[in-house]
Order: sequence, then structure tokens, then C-alpha cells
Amino acid sequence: MIWTKRTRTGATEKQAAPAGVPGAPAIAVQELGFVYPDGHVALDGIDLTVRDGERVALLGPNGAGKTTLMLHLNGVLRAGCGEVAISGIPMADDSVRDIRRRVGLVFQDPDDQLFMPTLAEDVAFGPANFGVEGDELTARVTRALEAVSMTAHAHRSATHLSGGQRRRGALATVLACRPDILVLDEPSANLDPLARRELAETLLGLSTTMLVVTHDLPYAAQLCERAVVIDAGRIVADGPILDILSDEALLARHRLELPWGIDAESLRRARAAGVG
Repeated sequence: MIWTKRTRTGATEKQAAPAGVPGAPAIAVQELGFVYPDGHVALDGIDLTVRDGERVALLGPNGAGKTTLMLHLNGVLRAGCGEVAISGIPMADDSVRDIRRRVGLVFQDPDDQLFMPTLAEDVAFGPANFGVEGDELTARVTRALEAVSMTAHAHRSATHLSGGQRRRGALATVLACRPDILVLDEPSANLDPLARRELAETLLGLSTTMLVVTHDLPYAAQLCERAVVIDAGRIVADGPILDILSDEALLARHRLELPWGIDAESLRRARAAGVG
């Protein structure tokens, strides 16, 4: 990939982005620590590896450190100690721009990502910022909208879309940048059942490495094979998601709970039957 850097004179110069390391994990976090200015320890020695193509659910109670960890993965926050590497590229001042292209964050509130007059312009904004233009930019917008089944709404304002449509539109803004990794913050929040299913079908149709930050345990089980539980800034469990959700004592210790009437076995049967 080539990206542009503005010089002191206002001109731009092209620079080659760092190449990923063949065979390196998609995400490698080692001894990551972060303390907020008020002294709150949000992350306390996090070690996490995610392989290419994995779908991992990041679970935990409010205040556990999930969002703080998510924001370290593309440099919105920078580590107080430890290391974050994406595709073998350590997070650093000279690599953060390329890492932000590789790691697409989809925030819980679509309004954080939809602010242009039309959805098509929203989707074009990210890749244009990375230097994509002309026919290639048009093609990326078209493909991203097709991927989330939002082509018919390309020229509408996001303010006129439903909650589920806005959520898929926000996803399209990230897909247009062609990230290697998708990080989704509470993707099912405030969606009705149909919108939840439509978004799940969209996400399951992608081959991208995925980290899903959520309190919605059934949705996590639908999307992911593996779960990582974080609490008080530490990883307290990591394993196959249905095994994690079968451990009632573990869930209770960390203020996690399946909805009434749903247990891990019913989720296992639903997955085996392919039911969303």
C-alpha cells in the first residue's frame, strides 16, 4: 500500500506503508497496560493473540476494559506499557496510519461514523482519506454498499435510515477501507430481531478476522467460535465460546449471564441447525 504524507511546505510525498510479516498473527498483544489520567487502571498486563480469519468474542462486565483494549488496536489509545502488533507490525508513530487501515473499528453508535450528507459520501470518506480516488473509490463504495445490502440507500441521508440500516451503513464505511481486521463494539445493541439477523448474516458472510466486543452472549455465540473474558483489566478466560458459556460459575463471577430461557446447550443446537 502507498499512502501520502504532508510535508512542512504543504506538498505531499508518497511513502510505502510497512508490509505485514508473513505468518504473523492478525493481532498480538503482549503485557499491555493502560492507566487513565484519573488513576484508573483500565488494562493490567493483557496478553492476547488472534490468528488470521478467527472470529473472537470479547466479553466482560461494564468497566472491564473491553473498549479500552479495542481502542488500542488501531492507535486511538496508545499503550502505557507493553506492545500491540498488527500482522507483525508493532504499533508506532511511523506505522499507526497503516495499522488504522488494517484495523477497522465499527463503533456502537453509528452516528459516530455517519456524518456526511449521503450514505455514499460517508462510505467514500475513509478510503478517500487514505488516498483512494477516481474509479477505484467509486468501485469501493459500490462493493461496500453491496456487501451490506444498502445499495438502494446510497443517496439517502443517514438521518432517514432505520437503526439497523445505520448500523450496516457504518459497517460499509469501514469495509470500503478494506481492513484486514474488523473490531465491532456492541454490534447488536438497540436492534430489533430482524435487524439483528440481517446484520449477523452480513457479518457471517465476511472472511475478515473479527473481534466482537459485546454483552450479548447469544449473538456472540452466533458469530464467533472463541470467547475471551476480560474483567478488571485482565483476561480471566479464553476458550471455545460454547465451553465458556457453559461455565455458569465463571459467568456469575464476572457478572455475565445468558438471557432467561437460553442455555449453552440450546445455543449449541441452534448453531448445529444453522439457526440465526
